[in-house]
Amino acid sequence: MVNDKIVNKESFDTQFRRFLWSSILIALSACLGNVVDAVIVGNLIGEDGVSAINLSKPITQFMFTVSMLLSTGAGMLVGMELGKKDHERAASLFTLSTVSCLAFGLLMTLCGVFFTDGITHWLCKNQLLYNGLHDYLFPMLLGSPMYMASWALATMVGVDGSPRLVSIAILIDNAVNLFLDIVFIQWLGWGIEGSSAATVLGHLVGIAIMCRHFFYADNHLIFHTALADRSRHSRDKKSLNLQTFKSQMRDIVSQGAPLAAASICLTVLLYSANSIVLGSMGRIGIFAFSVCMNLLQIYNLFLSGTCRTLQSLGSIQVGKGDGETFRLVLRKSFRFISVAMMVTCLATWVFPEEVTRFFGADEPELIGEGAHALRIFALSFIPFCYIYTLMIVYKLYGYHKMALFISLALSLTVIPVLWFMGRYAPAQLWYSYLIAYAIEIILIILFHKLGKMEFKLKGDIKVRD
Repeated sequence: MVNDKIVNKESFDTQFRRFLWSSILIALSACLGNVVDAVIVGNLIGEDGVSAINLSKPITQFMFTVSMLLSTGAGMLVGMELGKKDHERAASLFTLSTVSCLAFGLLMTLCGVFFTDGITHWLCKNQLLYNGLHDYLFPMLLGSPMYMASWALATMVGVDGSPRLVSIAILIDNAVNLFLDIVFIQWLGWGIEGSSAATVLGHLVGIAIMCRHFFYADNHLIFHTALADRSRHSRDKKSLNLQTFKSQMRDIVSQGAPLAAASICLTVLLYSANSIVLGSMGRIGIFAFSVCMNLLQIYNLFLSGTCRTLQSLGSIQVGKGDGETFRLVLRKSFRFISVAMMVTCLATWVFPEEVTRFFGADEPELIGEGAHALRIFALSFIPFCYIYTLMIVYKLYGYHKMALFISLALSLTVIPVLWFMGRYAPAQLWYSYLIAYAIEIILIILFHKLGKMEFKLKGDIKVRD
């Protein structure tokens, strides 16, 4: 468990790096599966397979949104409770969050059984891509509990003091996914359906590895809760009655709301952008856009890792009231994300054609359009990452309304700009994201000044309600 014992054994720099790289590997479970699928499918099936996977992303993002609402928000609360040494409440939040994620996963499985056709038709009207999208969606929806459990456990086990175990689990998860992609697609001839099944089975293996934390580690929440109960004879033990359930669920949802709202807006954006690009630029445009969205996954590896570290370590310092260490977490987080983004952007600018070919493109027109779009998106994603990280900062400082505004505007500003460019300047469509994020930065600065907000801490950190 993350507590004073860890701080005493390790320097803060070592602790920060351990959480950061473990968090980056955790992010692999949410995004690299699709990238691996897209690369394998693009090379073994073709460009239309890559486009079909991209068209399925609103569903994946929707599930990830619920995970952020139920597990990421709970993870921040658990971190705060650990900082306060209230292990009983931390364990209760952990249990409620994990069970809720699994329940939602089962609901998505039922949607897969009864509504795959309708969902496919909603996502794609193009007959050339319909069958591929349908075949990819069906195993994904059936395996939804694996997605939800993988993300929930990765968050909680990491906060609970075993980020290294999570790292190992995620690496093996994606290795299994990659291996089974080849087995199912090339050897067994399952096509794009095999790619989706490989992702689900990879998550199942990762879950099994992470569950080791609860059977063999002597520092997890359940263990500490048992000790806490024995040492607090003067405190009445509380069962999770209906009132407690409502209160804790409200706290979890409230804490995760800005992140979930940002993810909901991103889901809407993915669906809207797919429709606009497909309508404006057709097959070539949707393939180029699919490659760019996979580039975003690379940015998201660093972004999600940075934000998870910021949430975990930052929330613990908030619970302790340690303002100096909290500011150190902020500095290190922004320094890392800046370097990571610059390196990714530079590599994309130097090798855009190679990146496009990596996803199976062999037609000159596809390669040319993909390279052109990649260079623009490589720049566009830099302000996106800064804005998203800033949203976490506002949340930790207690400016909840500002955090919620950023989470909503992060994607919703893109949609009208994208629509306008697609209708009146389709040749400049790829600049839509960059223009939208520039507008949002101006709005953030304006509202920040109007709200007279100061990122200033005196003494203990006091989080505003």
